[in-house]
Amino acid sequence: MRNREYNGWANYETWRIQLEVFDGMELSDIMGDDIKRLEKDDVDIRDVASLLEEYICSFPEENGKGLVLDLAMSFISNVDFEEIARHMIEDYDW
Repeated sequence: MRNREYNGWANYETWRIQLEVFDGMELSDIMGDDIKRLEKDDVDIRDVASLLEEYICSFPEENGKGLVLDLAMSFISNVDFEEIARHMIEDYDW
């Protein structure tokens, strides 16, 4: 299993999903108006990571099947969504 750091991220999969999907997205794009009612310290990284993972998993689940779906889900299972969530929380304009 590949879990070596890649371009400053936990691994290649995390870097690639961050680059291709989440780069340029705001925390509010994932959390909606709920983010406006929260302070930075009130945001749970695990909750944000779960939302990010749900968002990513919806693509292959809606469009893939068979081997392609299995490969996509295997790739996604290696993504460190908490690292991406931490990055998004730090970058959000509080």
